[in-house]
Amino acid sequence: MSLLEVNDLEVYYKSEEGTVQAVDGISFDLEPGENLGLVGESGCGKSTAAKGLLGVLPKNGYVNNGEIVFQGEDLTGVSTKRRKEIQWEEMSMIAQSAMNALDPVYTIREQINEAIEIHRPETTTEEKNEIVEEMFDLVGLDHSRADDYPHQFSGGMRQRAMIGMALALDPALVLADEPTTALDVIMQDQILKRINSIQEEIQSSMIVITHDVSVVAETCDRVVVMYAGKIAEEGPVDEVFASPRHPYTVGLEHAFPNIRIEDQELVSIAGYPPDLVEPPEGCRFAERCPLATQRCEDEEPRAQEVGDTRVFCHHADRVDDELRPIADEMETWQKASTEAEAD
Repeated sequence: MSLLEVNDLEVYYKSEEGTVQAVDGISFDLEPGENLGLVGESGCGKSTAAKGLLGVLPKNGYVNNGEIVFQGEDLTGVSTKRRKEIQWEEMSMIAQSAMNALDPVYTIREQINEAIEIHRPETTTEEKNEIVEEMFDLVGLDHSRADDYPHQFSGGMRQRAMIGMALALDPALVLADEPTTALDVIMQDQILKRINSIQEEIQSSMIVITHDVSVVAETCDRVVVMYAGKIAEEGPVDEVFASPRHPYTVGLEHAFPNIRIEDQELVSIAGYPPDLVEPPEGCRFAERCPLATQRCEDEEPRAQEVGDTRVFCHHADRVDDELRPIADEMETWQKASTEAEAD
């Protein structure tokens, strides 16, 4: 049995302009011990999907439809009390901004203890101290710093403390929302290696939410590429990144530097994602896609199986011959946007 099954999940927001269809019918699953990456540019719905899974959406957000089956239980129909029992104990989150996520008036020890006391009230003070020390060892922090406040930690130390808090109760699933944001590349590498080593020790699964494909390539087994609330492509990390089949994934891949290529010109996909209050009827990437046809504008693409990859594109069979040879040229992506604006 899968650890997590997400079926046709819709997560919407109420706004003054109307209902924002932030996550619109996505499906994927996660096996025990597996790491999955949710990738896409800002506003694609990846963080909203994670908050929907954990049940921590803002007041104007709600699950409109679909299933979130976690360890055999559909979380979309459970009570608030049951949701709170699951949070942190069975499913936890490494928040995107450690400085904002940590309470500035409580020490790190007090904040870890709070999670332990809520879920395991029978835990003694000695046992809580042992858990805190164990977490500090796992994330590479000195025990003597446990009684410090968040502002006394550097950015990297705060991020490590957040990781320790998220893993304190040995959850089955960890949602890591941009776990290396605002860290330098050396600290990023240390944090990612630390997360992977801890996972192996406690046998947890992880969903990594990020815009950085290199983070997913280093930490995940499979990847889900999202665009404008929809899944564009999903499959094994090695297969998707070695030979992406969706034009958006091709463009996203060329937007990041490759250390093996000298004098590389990074691609910028011209244009903007569509308005999710009134999303287009067809493919949501059509206006920015070099391969787009009238069919793309009129008809929403269905999933195609290409090897072990699932791709939502009418023209996945054209990518190898028509797009990949010119994907590293800026004009390829500028032209698509210019033609869309002219129409």
